[in-house]
Amino acid sequence: MKKMELLAPAGDLEKLKIAVDYGADAVYFGGEDFGLRAGAGNLSAEEIREGAAYAHERGRKIYMTVNIFAHNEDIRRLPAFLESLKDLDIDAFLVSDPGVIAVFREVLPDAVLHLSTQANTTNYMSAAFWHAAGISRIVAAREMSLTELREFRDHIPQNMEIEAFVHGAMCISYSGRCLMSNFMASRDANRGACAHPCRWNYSLMEEKRPGEYFPVEEDERGTYVFNSKDLCMIGYIPEMAEAGIASAKIEGRMKSIFYVATVVRVYREAIDAYYADPQGYRFRPEWLEELEKVSHRHFTTGFFLGKPDENAQNYDTGAYIREYDFIGIVREYEEESGYALVEQRNNFRQGDEIEVFGPGNASFFTQRVEEIFDAESGEKIGVAPHAQQMVRMKMLHPVVPSCMLRRAARRP
Repeated sequence: MKKMELLAPAGDLEKLKIAVDYGADAVYFGGEDFGLRAGAGNLSAEEIREGAAYAHERGRKIYMTVNIFAHNEDIRRLPAFLESLKDLDIDAFLVSDPGVIAVFREVLPDAVLHLSTQANTTNYMSAAFWHAAGISRIVAAREMSLTELREFRDHIPQNMEIEAFVHGAMCISYSGRCLMSNFMASRDANRGACAHPCRWNYSLMEEKRPGEYFPVEEDERGTYVFNSKDLCMIGYIPEMAEAGIASAKIEGRMKSIFYVATVVRVYREAIDAYYADPQGYRFRPEWLEELEKVSHRHFTTGFFLGKPDENAQNYDTGAYIREYDFIGIVREYEEESGYALVEQRNNFRQGDEIEVFGPGNASFFTQRVEEIFDAESGEKIGVAPHAQQMVRMKMLHPVVPSCMLRRAARRP
């Protein structure tokens, strides 16, 4: 059985490296144009070159998104953009537009092309069409169930792969094809500028009673009628593998490095555990507990187990659940002294109880912050209040660079 790939988001170069460190087999990212996450940091040509080297030295792959629905002005600019990528070692490109595919075939004829979920591929006849156009992998529409994916796999060419989102935010519209942002905020979701109006609070107003707002639900604050829960398939690794999914994709190019590290680490452990012993595999509740320690909405299995009902939506709030704070990342560690150089990412102080976790076999442990020293002055301090302040602190157990520090969120 070929092992399912773990594919992670890389909104910028730091996230790319963190995803690789924490076990992703491949990462996907956007360039400075033609992708669907204009709000992410995205990567310049030099950053792509550095990221490709970092990933490839560790046996991982990088995929670049060029998956907007192109207008005439985009098509005119696209050849020059693709020309600029010729000397970059990119393993595959995600596309969704037939015109964009045609330009790829003219400018980068040997490029490996994966079809984005934006293309809404929901049946094997469509997959056959795209295979004839040179597509080697289909990112399945999010509206497909595991049953449909198994049938899909049985009818598509053997050399065509299926990629599917398994974790992260869900879009209210069909595989992300949305016009709400265009209408509500004049920002084109299909060209990378979504304003996420599906997360806004809505009430009902009757035409002849302007200014009188009525809640759609019984909550007096209104209701979030378009606000989907987050996808989470950590409890269904065997089912995904048996459905023929070749690549398990995590959503989140605009999420933090803490989010990327945590989610990748959990799915890495689960996937490895399954392939090490498929017959004896057992789901570990602590995997879900870990996923709940990053910023998230309540979880759903989306369409994988059948058509979602009303329980797949969050009606009360568009806000995230944040029970833990990411407070720092280890940059260096001195084994002899046991002190780590930590880059602060959130206020923490002496006496805090924290959790430390890292990539691969790096240990997971909890400890109390005993002492903090400013790295520049060497002065002992009681609190690390400044964003990205470099501090030194004693670690209870050995750590490695890119280990993360977190603590339970402080309540007002």
